[in-house]
Amino acid sequence: MLLIHMARLRIAFFIILLLSLAGLEARAQFLMDMVDTSKDMGKNMLGLYQKYNYLRISGYIQPQFQWIQEKGAKTYSGPDFPANSNNRFMLRRGRFRFDYARFNKDDKASVHFVIQIDGTERGVFIRDLWGRVYENKFEVFGLAMGMFARPFGYEVNLSSQDRESPERGRMSQILMKTERDLGAMLSFEPRKKGHKWSWLKIDAGIFNGQGLAGPAEYDSYKDFITRASVKPRKVGNSVKLSGGLSYLNGGFVENSKYRYTMASENGKPLYQVDSSGSNVGSKAPRKYAGADIQWELKRGKGSTILRAEYWKGTQSSTAQTSETPGVPPGDPIYVRPFNGAFFYLLHSIGKHQLGVKYDWYDPNTKVSGTQINKEAGNFTSADIRYNTLGAGYIYYMSDNLKLVLWYDWVKNESTSLNGFEKDLKDNVLTCRLQFKF
Repeated sequence: MLLIHMARLRIAFFIILLLSLAGLEARAQFLMDMVDTSKDMGKNMLGLYQKYNYLRISGYIQPQFQWIQEKGAKTYSGPDFPANSNNRFMLRRGRFRFDYARFNKDDKASVHFVIQIDGTERGVFIRDLWGRVYENKFEVFGLAMGMFARPFGYEVNLSSQDRESPERGRMSQILMKTERDLGAMLSFEPRKKGHKWSWLKIDAGIFNGQGLAGPAEYDSYKDFITRASVKPRKVGNSVKLSGGLSYLNGGFVENSKYRYTMASENGKPLYQVDSSGSNVGSKAPRKYAGADIQWELKRGKGSTILRAEYWKGTQSSTAQTSETPGVPPGDPIYVRPFNGAFFYLLHSIGKHQLGVKYDWYDPNTKVSGTQINKEAGNFTSADIRYNTLGAGYIYYMSDNLKLVLWYDWVKNESTSLNGFEKDLKDNVLTCRLQFKF
């Protein structure tokens, strides 16, 4: 009997893989979508689970060629370029995801477990490892725990295989590095057809804070993150609207008594230092607020999409970077007010799509241009604003294959810092094929 059961499992695994390769399963667009058996993805998963032991396999790889203006340039279009190279072939992502779910006797999801790994020439890493339990009395709540995407903003949660631009914006990558964190999240998302609140989704969670930027939690402070969003709703016959509001309140421990905050002297911005001993062990603040909206117009075989997203808040880090520290920082802490935004304009006709994206990240809104000076205000390259204009062509060859040709014009503000008196040569061309199953 055991041998028969093992043979059945092997057959089930093989059939699921073939179905995946054939593109018969719908793919969730967002990183933390719930299993909903009233939708196509949930129905397909339910049918397969009932027959083939509750397992689903999916994945994608993104081999690409890139060129940048200058050898060894730093970039947010993937890893920095090697010192002696201005072009490269690379695997940007190689994701393999395993979903395991259990449904109750009423065909309602009760437990969902996910593991996703990322394998490239740079190594193999875990990207998702989480479980979710569903409440099935009212069918509105779900509780997730583990390593998963932070519920902040639209772009952060849009899967890399479905995003039109090759990379998330600079602000996303700096403030939400690798998008994931360890924590627990309660979600309100009605799953019953016709529920009066079916248009609303609310996620709220507690997270370690440093995400995958570090090996483990290093203090007792946690981040509270929440997002309330309106799902796509029709306005007339051809327009859909959706949007959301996000909030983060957290921080990390200070191990230095020196805290630098923005001030003004004779009308000029500068950093002012607080060297109180009470700063040691206190919380360096991180507070973000965000708003996003998505608009879609469909006409015949064509569609036009406009997305806009804006963040602002307070970020604590160190002198040379505005990233949240991945390990306990021993250096003085710099507290900066920031803002930034992402804008997408996309137009599709059949399998062809043209896209334009503009984003900016200003890590310190209290200083700009030639005011950024090491001697006068103790400013560094971490205070420089960057604007990126990207444009590209996407060809959806089939359900399993996508071509992306994309060029980013990256512009930093001219400052009084050495090496940043003018715009850096860091424009990037990306040519990518994406294979998915």
